Order: sequence, then C-alpha cells, then structure tokens
Amino acid sequence: MFKLILLSIAIFQGIIVGVILLTSPFFKSKVNKFLAFALFSISFSLLKISLDITQIFEIYPFLRFIEVIDSEALLPVFVFLFIAYQVNNAKLNFRKTFWLFIPALISTLGFGYLEFGLNNGVSEEISLYNIVVAISILIVLLIFYPYILYKTYKVLQFSKNKQEKKWFIYLWSFEIFILGSLMLVVILAPFIVNEILNILQILALFSTLLVHWIAYTGVYKLKLINDRSKIRKLINHTKTESISTNIFESSEHPIETKEQILISQDNNYYKKLEHLCSVQQIYRDSSLDRNSVANILGISPSYVSQIINSITGENFSTYINRYRVEEVKRLILNKEYENYSLLAIGLECGFSSKTTFHNSFKKITGMTPNTYRKKHQ
Repeated sequence: MFKLILLSIAIFQGIIVGVILLTSPFFKSKVNKFLAFALFSISFSLLKISLDITQIFEIYPFLRFIEVIDSEALLPVFVFLFIAYQVNNAKLNFRKTFWLFIPALISTLGFGYLEFGLNNGVSEEISLYNIVVAISILIVLLIFYPYILYKTYKVLQFSKNKQEKKWFIYLWSFEIFILGSLMLVVILAPFIVNEILNILQILALFSTLLVHWIAYTGVYKLKLINDRSKIRKLINHTKTESISTNIFESSEHPIETKEQILISQDNNYYKKLEHLCSVQQIYRDSSLDRNSVANILGISPSYVSQIINSITGENFSTYINRYRVEEVKRLILNKEYENYSLLAIGLECGFSSKTTFHNSFKKITGMTPNTYRKKHQ
C-alpha cells in the first residue's frame, strides 16, 4: 500500500512539474520542454507499474494498450535532447534526431503484437515468429540503451559550467542505474519470472526519487545557473554604469573622533577602493574579503577597516554589501532583467547565498528584494 501511495505521488508530481515546465513563463523554454517530456515518460512508466500492482489490466483488459507503450525507451532520448540543447552542441544535427524515437516505436509495436496477438488466439503456442519478435525487441533495446547513454555522456562534456555539468552527470548516473537495471531484468527474465514485478516495483521507487530530485533540486538550480549566465553576459555586454561614489552620503555617521578626523575621503587608499568598487566592480566577487582588498591596495587588513569605518561609519562587510545592493537595485529597475530571478541577480552581484542577500538588502533598504521589485514595477 505504501509503495502504491509513493508511486501515485511521483506520477502526479511528474505530471505537474512537466506541465509547469511547459507553461510557466518562469521555466518555459525550448530546452525545458524535453525535460518535461522526460518527466512525462517516467510518470507513464510508473503508471503502468501501478496499474499492474492493482491488477487493473486484469479487470479492464481494454487498458492493456497502455502496457505495451514503451515509455522507458523514450526517457533516455528526451534526456539526451535536453542536455544537447542545453549545452548547444553545434556538432549535433537536431533535424536528424527523429530516428532516436524509432527504437521506442519498434519495441511498442513488438510488445503490442506479443500482447494482443497471443491474447486474441493468433498464436496459442510460442511460435518461431513470436520468438523472432521478442529477440528483435531485446536486440533493439540492448543496443539502443548503451548507445544513447554513451551519446549523452559525450554531449554533456560540452557543458562549460561546472555546476551544470555536475548536475548533468548526476542525471546521467540515475539513467544508467535505472536503464541498466531494466536491461538486466530483460536478460534474466526467463529465470526470474515470479520476481519481475517485485523488481520493477523497486526500480519504480528509485524512479520516484529521480522525479523528486528533478522537481526540487535540478530544475530550480539549473534555472538559477542559466539566469546567472545570462545576467553575467548582459552585465559584461552593457558595461554597467559606475555607481556613484557618494552612495554613503545619505548614511547617518557617528560623531567623528580625533582618529577618524585624520582619515577623510581624500585618502588615496580610499579613492583607490572607491575606484575598485565603482568602476572595476570587485564586489561582484562573492569570495571578496578584507584580506584580498588589503593585498590589492598594499596595506594591512586592519587599516582597510579603519579607513572604511572612519569615512563611512560602517564595517567592511556592510560597505561592500552596500555596493552589491545598489547594483541589485539598478538591475531590478532595468527591464532587461525583469524575467530573471532575484536570487540569480543577487548572486551575480556578489552575494554568496540567498540568506546573506535577503538580510543585507533588507538591512540597507528596509524592504525585501521582492517587495522592492513589486514597488517599482
């Protein structure tokens, strides 16, 4: 019962996520449609196993046409096309990829003949023709699965983004496990007839993990990676305008001490720091810290802090985050960036995490990034 509930959840989730990928303005793209179809093929395969468990095919024989559709052979094709389009592999002729669906068609027709032919009395005994059909299906799948997995691995090597490539390898590994196990079951079928359904149920449970992983981790992170890449290109292409060096003028400063009076905005190191931030935009480096800035300026880290505190009344982190927030605000107000997620914008402006981004933005502006965007729409 628990297995059936889990399968039902995975089927429903796969369909919902697939529909979202196809229709949501946030996720809809030519690339994501292949991922959506991959999820549909997984959901369809899980549906077949669920109907087998509940013996629906026995109660309603006319539904057996569902059982013969080889959705398992479609999964690796859609994953391959998804990765190939994502990395924009120039060596692949996308117009000629239709033949990748032929193995699924052959196996579906073969399964259909074996299922409906035998059940309708076309051949009560196992004939030579039936054996030939079964062997043909076996050969097609045992050759096609390794081939498409190999091609997928070769294509994902074209990914230039480390995070994206890592995600692709995880997806590919899931595929190898599921399809490899399926091929093993097919080979050993004559010896494990009574255990096939149990084995398929176990594979189905692993498939549910794949659906969950794609839904909650893969899609979101991949979207974030894509957004950051596009934002980076836009920023580098447009050569973002320098942020005014007077962004601290409106800040309330504490009463200056004698030590603070000795350091003013005319300080050469402070001018260099302002240039590094406003022109070179070093704040976009999420690993930027006080030591690295000190090395660039050729002074001690403590003196960096002293200069910033004396002139702005803020510590190093707040000083750098203020530049990052100003850049985020500028991008939010730019219509070219309105379709990108706020987190992607924040990370590209130098924040190291979602929490740091939201906390810093709210501390400096008094509102969340989402509220700021809505206010200025």
